[in-house]
Amino acid sequence: MDLETLPGATLHPATSDDAAELMVLQRCCWVQEALLNNTLEHPALTEDLTEVREAINTWHSWVVRQGHRLVGAVRARTVEDNGWEIGRLMVAPDLAGRGLGRVLLEHAERHAPPETKQFVLFTGASSERNIALYERAGYRRTPMPFEATGVLQLAVYLVKAA
Repeated sequence: MDLETLPGATLHPATSDDAAELMVLQRCCWVQEALLNNTLEHPALTEDLTEVREAINTWHSWVVRQGHRLVGAVRARTVEDNGWEIGRLMVAPDLAGRGLGRVLLEHAERHAPPETKQFVLFTGASSERNIALYERAGYRRTPMPFEATGVLQLAVYLVKAA
């Protein structure tokens, strides 16, 4: 899928005006992840509107709208060792499995700074559909470069060379 196959869809940088809808979509998407990974202790489920707005301003964030409806999003940022961390990749559940997640992942990768050496991301250890998407895109499971605590103990760390 590219955006042309989703009638009326546009991809653009997120703004503070998107925050409320982004928070709703985020919670909707992460409830499924919480059930799969047997925990409700995930920042995507507990962030408040102020934190979502702050993330829009501190990460490179993009949203997909189909008409007026926010149907997908992703964010990314530079991390140590010239890494580009991709996070909060989400697609409205009724559109899942149609390729929009892949489009968002590729978009985030294309916007990495030129000095980026690797793409990194996390997903739930029991999130087989997400893991399959990332592995098809060239990501490989890698030991975490730090001691995992909290929700990260239930996560898989994936890396792809830039």
